[in-house]
Order: sequence, then C-alpha cells, then structure tokens
Amino acid sequence: MKNKRNMILFELRNITGNPYVHLFGIAMPILMSYIVIRAACAEAADPETIAVISTSVFLGMGTIIPLAIALMGYAATRAQEMEKGIPERLELFGISSRTTLHNRIAAELIFILAVFILYFIYGCLFLTIKAPALSGITIYTACMLALTVIFLCIAHGIATFLKKFGPTYCLVMIFYFAIMLFSGMMGLSYDSMPTGVQTIAKLLPTTYITNDIYTIWTGERYRYAGMLQSFLLWAAAAGILFVASGSRRHMAENR
Repeated sequence: MKNKRNMILFELRNITGNPYVHLFGIAMPILMSYIVIRAACAEAADPETIAVISTSVFLGMGTIIPLAIALMGYAATRAQEMEKGIPERLELFGISSRTTLHNRIAAELIFILAVFILYFIYGCLFLTIKAPALSGITIYTACMLALTVIFLCIAHGIATFLKKFGPTYCLVMIFYFAIMLFSGMMGLSYDSMPTGVQTIAKLLPTTYITNDIYTIWTGERYRYAGMLQSFLLWAAAAGILFVASGSRRHMAENR
C-alpha cells in the first residue's frame, strides 16, 4: 500500500512538472472563460441574462481541463518516456507497465479533480454561476469523468504507437485546438457554422456540453440521444485505439 501511494505521488510530481498542463489545462480555461464571458456580457444589463451566459460559458470551458491534462499532458509525458525507454527500465526493477498505467490513471484523476476544484473556486468568486440541480451536477460530473477516461485512452494509444515526443505532441495539439474550434469554444458558435462543419461538430461530446450544458445544469428537460451517441462513439474509438496499442507493444516485446 505504501509503495502504491509513493508511486502515485511520483506520478503526481510528473504531472505537476509538465508546463503544458499548467498553461493549457489550468490557465487556458480560466483565461478563455473570463474573456468570452466579459465580451458576451458587455452589452447585457439583465442580471438573469448575465447569469445564463456566465454559467454556460464557464461550464463549457471546463471541458478544456480533461482535454488538456488527460489528452495533451498525458500523451506528452508518455511519449517522452517511450522515447527514452523508461517503461523498459521500470520493468527491470519489477514495475510492470500495467502497474505504472494504473498509478498514472489514478494520479491523472486526482490532479484533474484538484484543478476542477480550483476552477470552480474561481467561478464562484469572480463569476455569476447559477446553482445546479442535483441531476445537473451529477450529469456534468459524469461527463467530465467520461471525457477524462476517453482522452486518457486516446493519449495512451497515440503515444504508444508513435513513441516520439515531437510527432505525438504535434498530433495531440492539433486535436486540442480542433476539438475546441468545432465545439464552439473559440468564438465560432455551433449555429454559425456551415452545415458540413456542424455535421462534424455533432460527433463531438464536447459540442453538446458547450452548447447545452446550461439546460442540463439547471435540470430542465433535455434529449440526451445525440450526446449519448457521441460519447459512445468516442468511447468505442478510444477503446479500440487503447487495445490496439497494447497489442502492438506486446507483439513488439515478444519478437
């Protein structure tokens, strides 16, 4: 138990030592939410309208946290370790890749939880956030957890396949900004997108969170079919990539 705790603490130090995590996973959502909310509420005088805008933008920007930390941060760290042969060295000391993976996932979840707590403290102190319904906060938490797991699987798969920091970081950075753009987090709303782009946007779980989270958060009636289908699609794709990367690495080790 003590060894497991030490390994998780070691992984937490690795995460906190990654500058990309602090820049894109902590500073970015806070800065983006502040800028977008201030611009959107500049001409709004009604407190209710301000509260609706602030809540919608704040919760939508929260998806940047698992996107940056679980996808980009984890992929960068994993790729660096693969490039330096660290997993093989750890196995020489009796620390299996599976054990390392479990400890890293636990550390990622703990760190993301801490960042969300910090993010909500910022929101409560500086923004006008609507109080959630019990169902709303439950579903939002479940969505963030699901996104974290999906992005971790994708990051692990990409880094394991590419095994190089440069190509891995380039690819996940493209994913990072592409998801933000198509989800409507970079100034281009879903309604103003061309029809073809909207078709792509509908495939992203983050699109539904960004555009519909206020309805869910306040407990209003909402049709979950589209959101659920997008989550299942990405979960299936992430699972296939994760399993395929593990199989490829196992085959490479047995050669």
